[in-house]
Amino acid sequence: VQLQASGGGLVQSGESLRLSCAASGSSLDYYAIGWFRQAPGKEREGVSCISVSGRSTYYSDAVKGRFTISRDNAKNTVYLQMNSLKSEDTAVYYCAAGWPPTLTSPEYDFWGQGTLVTVSS
Repeated sequence: VQLQASGGGLVQSGESLRLSCAASGSSLDYYAIGWFRQAPGKEREGVSCISVSGRSTYYSDAVKGRFTISRDNAKNTVYLQMNSLKSEDTAVYYCAAGWPPTLTSPEYDFWGQGTLVTVSS
């Protein structure tokens, strides 16, 4: 499965963005999807993930209450709605497909190319 992350950009602190992760080559119906990010000079960290059915979602403490993950299997796309953005959210965001739904990156088999989110304070 090929993943394409999009929706990044430059926003001011407090604003919102919605990232999309579109899949091709295979259905996302069989995969949990995770969003990860990597800021300059820092290790990659798990942000959020969603189960195959969409009924289970998980968030890191850093984004809980501000970010919402969702999926539309009919469109083969997963979304990450990011509200109340902070400067510390600045990073390249990646989506990944795998199993089980976890915020740990080694569990994921397929990765998108990343989309840059820059939040100015």
